[in-house]
Amino acid sequence: MSVVSVTIDIACPPERVWEVMLDSSHTLEWVTIVRHVGDVDDGPLRPGFHMEQTLAIRGIPFHVKWVLQEVRVPEFAHWEGKGPARSKATIQYRLKPLENGGTCVEYRNEFKTPLGPLGAVASKTLIGGIPEHEANASLQRLKALLEQ
Repeated sequence: MSVVSVTIDIACPPERVWEVMLDSSHTLEWVTIVRHVGDVDDGPLRPGFHMEQTLAIRGIPFHVKWVLQEVRVPEFAHWEGKGPARSKATIQYRLKPLENGGTCVEYRNEFKTPLGPLGAVASKTLIGGIPEHEANASLQRLKALLEQ
């Protein structure tokens, strides 16, 4: 299993960060590996909410179906995704208010490759440090989008 955990401080209140970060219509503006947002449930975020995305790493596109498992507006969201070849991922967003009125955003991603240990070795060889680099790049884009 691959785990990526990164944080960033953004000079906006948690409610504003949440509004942009969890709105699928803004995903392409800040998530660097998303190429397309497909079907998304209507209405407010709630456990069971579905979203489909096409992602790309090293130029290779793949499709992920996400289901929101837990949500506490505007502080926590936990998504579980299923990708190709029985791969699985979880994403957690935690937003914490800062004393200066800003927000500390914590992003955590766990990715489980198919094929057990062999798949993990292949993933590490092919993907390496890309997920952490992309997570940091995405949060930097989110920060720029919100602080402009």
